[in-house]
Amino acid sequence: MDLAYVACGRLDGFWEYGLKPWDIAAGALLIAEAGGFISDISGNEDFLDKGNIIACNAKLHATLLDIINRS
Repeated sequence: MDLAYVACGRLDGFWEYGLKPWDIAAGALLIAEAGGFISDISGNEDFLDKGNIIACNAKLHATLLDIINRS
């Protein structure tokens, strides 16, 4: 549901650790179709394998990655 909220603009960004592929797949498709970005915590595209995700719009992606990786 959180990923759907990012896709429709209700949330600016979302991140979570330890998800399974079935928790991410449908939401990732919604975000991609809406023009958003989803990656793992390192900024790579293998988020389905790692289960750690960051999802947001194009303007926030680099900033959110930086904030998450600093903490």
